[in-house]
Amino acid sequence: MRNYFVVLFSLLAMSLVSAAPAIIPSPPKIAASGYILIDADSGKVITANNADERLPPASLTKLMTSYVLSVELEEGNVSNDDLVTISKNAWAQNPVFAGSSLMWIEVGKQVSLHDLHLGVVISSGNDSSVAVAEHLAGSESAFADVMNQHAQVLGMKDSNFVNSHGLPDSEHYMTARDLATLSKAILKYPKEYALYSEPDFTYNNIRQTNRNRLLWKDDSVDGLKTGYTKEAGYCLVASAKRNGMRLISVVMGAKSQSGRETETQKLLAYGFRYYETHQLYTVGDELTDAKVWAGAEDSINLGVERDIHLTIPRGKHKDIKAVMNLNEVIKAPVTKGKEYGELVVTLDGEELLREPLLALQSVEQGGLFKRLWDAIVLFFTSLIS
Repeated sequence: MRNYFVVLFSLLAMSLVSAAPAIIPSPPKIAASGYILIDADSGKVITANNADERLPPASLTKLMTSYVLSVELEEGNVSNDDLVTISKNAWAQNPVFAGSSLMWIEVGKQVSLHDLHLGVVISSGNDSSVAVAEHLAGSESAFADVMNQHAQVLGMKDSNFVNSHGLPDSEHYMTARDLATLSKAILKYPKEYALYSEPDFTYNNIRQTNRNRLLWKDDSVDGLKTGYTKEAGYCLVASAKRNGMRLISVVMGAKSQSGRETETQKLLAYGFRYYETHQLYTVGDELTDAKVWAGAEDSINLGVERDIHLTIPRGKHKDIKAVMNLNEVIKAPVTKGKEYGELVVTLDGEELLREPLLALQSVEQGGLFKRLWDAIVLFFTSLIS
C-alpha cells in the first residue's frame, strides 16, 4: 500500500503548535461488583471494572426479553395488538413469583402484547415476561434458547439465559460488558426504546411507577432498567444523552437502591465532563478517489462501510489525524464494496481505529486498446519505481 495523504477532518482544524497531552483525572471509584461506561455511538469503553465477570443480572434480564420482542415487532412477526391469553405459568399468583415484581395479570385473561411489553419494561413484571416468552416461543425454556441465540449474534460472549425474568439460577448470568452491548442494540429500535422513559404504567387499576428513579433526577437520562435480587444486589443500566453525545452505564451489585443511582451518576458525570464524541465520516461518503488501470472509468471513489464515530478526551479534536493507505495498483474490473485500501486514524501518535476503504461503485474492464495501453504504462512505471 502507498501512503496516499493525511487528512484532518473538515470540522477539525490543523494545530500549528505541538499537541498538549490531555489532562484527565482517574475515573471515579465505583462501589459495585462490576461496572462499565461506554459511548453508545463509538463503542469506546471509557472506564470499567470486572466488566467480564459473570454475575446474576436479576431483572436486567428483561432487557433481553424486551429486545427479542422489539426485533419480532420490527420484523412484523407479531403485533402490539396481539391478544395473549395468560397461562398458569405466567399468572401473577404463580408461587415462583412470590414477593417479586409483578404486572398482576390473571390466568385466562387476554392482554395486549403492547401492555405486556410495558409490564416488562416499567413494572418489571416477572409474570408479563413469562407471558411474552410463551407468546413468542411457545414456552419459557424455548424462549431462553432464543435469548441465547440473540446474545450470540450480538457478540455477548459471557451471558447465558435460562428464564425470561432473571429470578436466580446458577446457570443464568450476564456481564456488565454484555449488558452494554445489549443496550446499544436496544437503541436501534427507537419506538420500543421510548418505553423505557415512560414514567408509569397502569394495568388492572394498579398504577406502577418506573423503577429507574434517575428519570426524575437527571433530564438527560431516558432509559434503561433496574434490577434487584439478594444474589444480584442492586443493579442499574442507564443511558443518557447530552449535547449529542450518548453514554451507556452499567452498574451491577451495588449495596443499595440509592447506591446504584449514585454510582451511575458518578460514571455519567465523568464521561460527559472529560470526553466528547465526533462523527468523522458517514457511510457512503466519498473520502478519496483512486486510479483504476485498464478500466472503462479512470478512477473510483472510496469510502467506509459504516458511520465512523470517535470518542476522545475533551478538547483534543484538533489533534486527530487520518491517513488513507491505498492499494498500489487497482486494476479493473473493480467490484463495489470490495476493499482497496484502509483508513487509519490517530491521536497524538496513538492509533484509534483502522477501517477498510471500500469501492463505492463498480468499474468494468475497458476496451482492448485501453487495456493494452495501461499495461504498457504500468510496465514502464514499474521499471522506474
